Amino acid sequence: MIRALWSSASGMNVQQVNLDVIANNIANVNTNGYKRSRADFQDLMYQTLRLQGAKTDGGNTVPTGVQIGLGAMLSSVQKIFQQGDYQKTENELDIAIEGNGFLQVTLPSGEKAYTRAGALKSDAEGRIVTTDGYPIEPSLTIPARTLNVSIESDGSISAQIQGQTTPQQIGRLELAIFPNSAGLRAMGKNLFLQTDASGTATTGNPGQNGIGTMLQGYLEGSNVNIMQEMINLIVGQRAYEVNSKAIQAADEMLQMANSLRR
Repeated sequence: MIRALWSSASGMNVQQVNLDVIANNIANVNTNGYKRSRADFQDLMYQTLRLQGAKTDGGNTVPTGVQIGLGAMLSSVQKIFQQGDYQKTENELDIAIEGNGFLQVTLPSGEKAYTRAGALKSDAEGRIVTTDGYPIEPSLTIPARTLNVSIESDGSISAQIQGQTTPQQIGRLELAIFPNSAGLRAMGKNLFLQTDASGTATTGNPGQNGIGTMLQGYLEGSNVNIMQEMINLIVGQRAYEVNSKAIQAADEMLQMANSLRR
């Protein structure tokens, strides 16, 4: 019964983490470019009372053995990089990535980060930046007296400048892809960092070599399915509840054992 107490306690701990992950998903249901997380669990070590295949006194072989589990533990919290829904904004610097790929961002430290949030802006110098002012890489600057900006599916950007009859191409947005996107490290602010688990980024033009394309005037919304998260929330709550019931049952059994008299 002591095993039951600790096993059920570990079950309550992992369900608490599961609830934390679900709550974060629900909190970011309207966050552009957000990718939902999923908590994965695994069973803990087992106490082996009899090995499978052991020989009995009569020379027979034990077919199954006796192993008693000692609970559950968190194995990983994985980002699910499914495509989010598109939201039409008609803002000329809003872009959605159709398919695989990340925009490249230069942080103040000089380190490179990656994002799926395409709500781009223009700063005082005309540079194309994120909502936090981080410049996009490769660096792109919108000329003065630009009337409108056009972003094609292949990432090429053209500006219609006042007084000119034809648009002027000012550069091209590049995207980065990874062998294992789930291995990226989330740092908040819709940004991810490369890790050894993600592999090295491969950059290129949108629409080439498995890289996604761009859609101007749209944003990619969160890929959180609120109904699925509510179901997961109920399942996690019930799992937490039944583990607490198991602790209560083990406690009552110990109480009865302690109440025995000769």
